[in-house]
Amino acid sequence: MSDEHILDSHGHVPVLMQPVLSLLAAQPGEVMLDATLGRGGHAAAIVPQLGRGGHYIGLDLDAGNLAAAGDRLRPIAEEADVRLTLEHASFADAASVLRRCGVERVDGLLADLGFASTQMDDPSRGLTFSGAGPLDMRLNQDQPLTAATLVNTLSQHDLADLIYRYGEERLSRRIARKIVEARAESPIETTAALAELVRRAYGPQGRKSRIDPATRTFMALRIAVNGELEALDALLAALPGMLATGGRAVLISFHSLEDRRVKRAFAGWREAGEAELLTRKPVVADDAERDANPRSRSAKLRALRWQGVAGTG
Repeated sequence: MSDEHILDSHGHVPVLMQPVLSLLAAQPGEVMLDATLGRGGHAAAIVPQLGRGGHYIGLDLDAGNLAAAGDRLRPIAEEADVRLTLEHASFADAASVLRRCGVERVDGLLADLGFASTQMDDPSRGLTFSGAGPLDMRLNQDQPLTAATLVNTLSQHDLADLIYRYGEERLSRRIARKIVEARAESPIETTAALAELVRRAYGPQGRKSRIDPATRTFMALRIAVNGELEALDALLAALPGMLATGGRAVLISFHSLEDRRVKRAFAGWREAGEAELLTRKPVVADDAERDANPRSRSAKLRALRWQGVAGTG
């Protein structure tokens, strides 16, 4: 089993490490943008490849993960003589961050749209129903909106629409009705309470489900709380203005709503002659990685090389 499959001392195992390194193809002196730095797993392998004169710019919404990644990466960057810039920011704001850094375009862009294991495994973040925790789900702890706010204040119609739109949950109306009935008695405040309500809404058919019945509802709320799809749309809209001619973009998605957006954007640029696709089909984890890191099972990697159009790049 190769090293990228092993949970490292920093509490997270980066997915698809070798395909990321191969397709991003970092070269000495280049400028790289890591739009989702996380705990710095991918970055720790990429920074040394940039060498003297290189510049690695990392963004993350999670201040705790950003700080941990900084502690990890600064010695690596110093040894490699690479400039390291870390910003507490959403990848939706990547273009404005580059402007503040005085960077016109980057040679490589990486966006791993998944979550760090430290986030998923911390019950206090409320991102999973595997342990009891508050209905929070915020990546940025500075923002006021939480999952509890949505669950306890949205109308039944709006709640059903959210669960269907972001979770692709066919029983969204039934689940929303169950939630509204329960919160009339008392507010729903914990992940365990919400998960149990969803399972009850499923009834006996939930036992036949391949995944826990609460999975899609939790995903929908997390996406809504963090504005994940809007942020991805903003990143994709800004990408042509951020990549240098010959620059590579590597994006890793974890559910169909993300992957469809990436696939559609990449296909549009290819058809316009602005980009060369480096992946005909999405790259997925091999059997060894899937067995060692179950969270890699839903990962899909797509990559392109930016060709630009006349007068750009």
